[in-house]
Amino acid sequence: MTPTEASAYALDLCRTAPVIPVLVIEDPAQARPLAEALVAGGLPVLEVTLRTPVALDAIAEMAKVEGGIVGAGTVLTSDDVMAAKSVGARFAVSPGATDRLMDACEDSDLTLLPGAATATEAMYLLERGYTTQKFFPAETSGGAPAVKALGGPLPQITFCPTGGIDLVRARDYLALTNCVCVGGSWVAPKTLLEQGDWKGVTALAGEAAAL
Repeated sequence: MTPTEASAYALDLCRTAPVIPVLVIEDPAQARPLAEALVAGGLPVLEVTLRTPVALDAIAEMAKVEGGIVGAGTVLTSDDVMAAKSVGARFAVSPGATDRLMDACEDSDLTLLPGAATATEAMYLLERGYTTQKFFPAETSGGAPAVKALGGPLPQITFCPTGGIDLVRARDYLALTNCVCVGGSWVAPKTLLEQGDWKGVTALAGEAAAL
């Protein structure tokens, strides 16, 4: 998969809904009902971060949910790429980008949404062929004004900002012409997961999907 092909698919994913849930799963038993709740609320594209020992198991379970498109987040190494793809991840998200990581994704045909926080990083990814990028960490890197400013000299790039975004802040990003969606964890708070309140998750997802 070329960077151009990966960026085109990533853009399609980002256009599916205004919010991509960023999920940290501690209990694999939560994975499937959580995915079902989010999909029911109108958020079918799901990012499971590789930050817990059960993340790969969670991706495998979520990949079984009809209507869901599950990817791996916090993908840092070529080993992460191989592991994520082996359990059914359909895309990868990284906080930044390295040549080795991009090579691994391209060689394995796993779509990558690479991260950038500066004009230099965004230009490097653009030079390689990635026109759809993650802007991270969004709020501490200047927020919506920074994304808007990057759109002036770099109109070719479409961003998915992630990091510190909530329902209110999401509106500021989504109003920008170079922002197609945002990533956020607020749609699946830890308290609701621990309580097994899947109706509550679906309600939050529905609110986010309506942005």
